Amino acid sequence: MQARHAIDLFTRRIAASGRRVAFRHKLDGTWRTLTWNDVDRAAREIAAGLRSLGLGLGDRVSLLANTRWEWIAADVGILMAGGVTVPIYQSNLPDQVDYIVSDSGSKIVIAEDPTQHAKVGAATGARTVMMSGRVDGVMSLAELRAAGQKWMAANPGALEKAWEEVQPDHIFTIVYTSGTTGPPKGVVLTHKNIVFECRALEHVLSIDENDEQLLFLPLAHIFARILEWTAISRGCATAFAEGIPELIANMKEIRPTFMGAVPRVYEKAYMKIQAGFEAQRKTPAGKTIIDWALNVGRMLSREQQAGRAPTLPLAVQARLANRLVFQKVQATFGGRLRYFISGGAPLAREIGEFFHSTGILVLEGYGLTETTAATNLNRPNAFKFGTVGQPIPGASVKIAADGEVLMRGDNILREYFGKPEATREAIDGDGWFHSGDIGVIDEAGYLRITDRKKDIIVTAGGKNVAPQNLEGALKASCPFVSQVMVHGDKRPYLVALITVNDEVVKATGENDAKGLIQAAVDKLNTQLPSYETIKKIAILPQDFAQETGELTPTLKVKRKFCSEKYKSVLDGLY
Repeated sequence: MQARHAIDLFTRRIAASGRRVAFRHKLDGTWRTLTWNDVDRAAREIAAGLRSLGLGLGDRVSLLANTRWEWIAADVGILMAGGVTVPIYQSNLPDQVDYIVSDSGSKIVIAEDPTQHAKVGAATGARTVMMSGRVDGVMSLAELRAAGQKWMAANPGALEKAWEEVQPDHIFTIVYTSGTTGPPKGVVLTHKNIVFECRALEHVLSIDENDEQLLFLPLAHIFARILEWTAISRGCATAFAEGIPELIANMKEIRPTFMGAVPRVYEKAYMKIQAGFEAQRKTPAGKTIIDWALNVGRMLSREQQAGRAPTLPLAVQARLANRLVFQKVQATFGGRLRYFISGGAPLAREIGEFFHSTGILVLEGYGLTETTAATNLNRPNAFKFGTVGQPIPGASVKIAADGEVLMRGDNILREYFGKPEATREAIDGDGWFHSGDIGVIDEAGYLRITDRKKDIIVTAGGKNVAPQNLEGALKASCPFVSQVMVHGDKRPYLVALITVNDEVVKATGENDAKGLIQAAVDKLNTQLPSYETIKKIAILPQDFAQETGELTPTLKVKRKFCSEKYKSVLDGLY
């Protein structure tokens, strides 16, 4: 029977896999495990504890924490109590936290620690529960669970009755978009949305109980959230990374079979691998081996993309190239990886092709918060680099007359919370959601996103330019480039702000990174029509970062913010 809501997905997982490992997390330097039964117990106690605090059907609870196993236990517990989860990025500032808590009408905030608790203003009227640490007068998660145990003992069967009231069209979550301008909008997703998405992905990704993912993305983002619920739906284990700096070390320890990440992570890995190859190329023998292996890898990749078996000579060369060069790259990611999943922003085609040539498959997908994550996804057995794949089963995707990508299906948001006008603007009378992205669909149904509609640069000469294409091409062609922002709206020509990848500079010992970056820009310009060429560049003294405001929580460049922050630099280029 079809699951009615997210709670069904979870309880069915417990029935099928209760004694199997669900989570791994590091504590005091040692990886600890929790079974699905352990998670079920924690979620039920949290749910009952929330009921003891007066939480009712449809009431909202904000979650303000880093990615950790308690986040997921709390998420499930909120739903079991009949509530609605409102995730908040752990990097949000106090005024942003207060806006989301107040706008959503959250009665309770489950915060990670005293630092996150301090972001919640008293004016919101919300009660705070803390996962770890102590603040006088604030309930801890352990105390909430203890209260839940007492509530269940006094009210046998009441918890199950609470979630029996939940219907498919009831709200599952309200996710506030991390927009680069104006206050964020609350995207209302229903239980029907999440059940549809999980079921659709069953037919796309071959994930089962024998798989394990390493999760580090913020669970406030829909990409990480769908990875959470896919793991619940399919029964695979989830290991929680200690943080981005420890990501590679954790991959070697956990040896995941798949992992999701945003393009920035793949870009940095690509740059690091390329820097390693450059260091090996400093000897004639090293250069010969690396160049030969990469050439073999590219030939094998082309055959695999075309669905052809390699010839015997190519297969023999590929095994040798793998043993001499590529196994070391694969070992960096644990050596057991079947594929990466990329989402959240466009991935440069060159990076996807490069990884595949080394024996690592990156499956790029596409979707928005409003579409419950993916509407399109490349498959392990059907992929095209430079595209975001074909639609998932049950989702319809088409291109409007102006090039905008439109989507329809049971994964489309119900509404923007409290914003009926914005909802009507986004969803037309025929049920098509207007994505704001520009794209094309090829004859085989693969979608290629060319740019954000609002990011299109219109030069003073009236030419339309997609900046993300140029930025991705430059980052892929020059390992010394960390970040790029192309600028030129209503200007006579294009310019770019560029930051240097200091890690690559250090690894290669290169002392003329700026000269090599300019050479890479010059080379790229030879492949472009004159109106798309980057006429001038400014190399900034420090990299873009979330802390300094240039990047969103998913590591995308905030164009408007950067244009204002570096206005004098940009003006100086004209």
